Amino acid sequence: MTHSDWQAFLGAAGARIDNEQISDFGDLAGELRAAREATVLVPLTHLALIACTGEDASDFLHNQLTSDVRHLADGTAQPAAWCTARGRMLASFFLLRDGSTYTLRLAADLAPAIAKRLRIYVLRSKVKVEEGAAGAERILLGLAGVQAEAALSGAGLPVPTADLAIAAFASGWVLRLAPGRYEVAVDASVAPATWQALASLARPAGSPVWRWLDIRSGWPLVTAATSEEFVPQMADFDQLGGVSFKKGCYPGQEVIARTHYLGKIKRRLFRLHAATPLVAGLALWSPDSPEHACGMIVDGTPAPDGGFDALAVVQDSSAERASLKVGGVDGSDAALSPLAPLAANAST
Repeated sequence: MTHSDWQAFLGAAGARIDNEQISDFGDLAGELRAAREATVLVPLTHLALIACTGEDASDFLHNQLTSDVRHLADGTAQPAAWCTARGRMLASFFLLRDGSTYTLRLAADLAPAIAKRLRIYVLRSKVKVEEGAAGAERILLGLAGVQAEAALSGAGLPVPTADLAIAAFASGWVLRLAPGRYEVAVDASVAPATWQALASLARPAGSPVWRWLDIRSGWPLVTAATSEEFVPQMADFDQLGGVSFKKGCYPGQEVIARTHYLGKIKRRLFRLHAATPLVAGLALWSPDSPEHACGMIVDGTPAPDGGFDALAVVQDSSAERASLKVGGVDGSDAALSPLAPLAANAST
């Protein structure tokens, strides 16, 4: 099954497709409410995979990424980032290990450039970097909600029992992000059958629904709009376990370590809500400092009760205000809240 075949299958199932992304299945508002209250099944067309294989894959990635790759256990995943020499995040990942294969899950609009750039650093290392999963074309699906485990079992898929654990099966793997929230990578040839089996207990939903769940869980997905904008600590990657301060050198390590040990981080991750669209890369402004922007949207998406929710990196000095301005000092209001866990259903 080709990419166009998969999109055609989803279209026949009711998906509305905008610029190759699944915007919804006819009722985005209802799908967002289902994400909070029921169980949803989402084609993760906004995400992509990069596979790293070969006997030097572990050492190669360990020397490039912010997390400790050498101690990543088989069958598990961890957050990671790849940074410039200035410590700015090129991309944010979930790094998955399945035996000697390491898979980077990242924003789809960054995957080609990140794969190409990684290959430049391979040099004489015995590593192969390729877009997609190693040896197979795979489709990514997201499953979240109170019946997620039952849907996996009903489809004959394994159910990982710990957060960031991976359960492999003949044609793919299942990653548990949190209780009731999973990502499934399945060979394209069996993707339609897998979709239909999971959809018996889960409501099909568009990509904005999964992005909203990411925002609820505090996961900062770096995209093309925000690449090279944030030091990992600004996006709370130190809190998420995506930065090791004990490993050796990697690109940006000196800046990231100095920021950590000197406590000089002045921007952090917050949630926002506004009546107007909140889009990745959009600047935030404080009336107290009209000369310069005080923050930037990491990602934003429609909210179940109306308006828009987002994650944003904001200056500490501006975070004391209950409201900021979107897009300029005369822009619309956006309500700021701390990044504390929010209860929805089991998927958050």
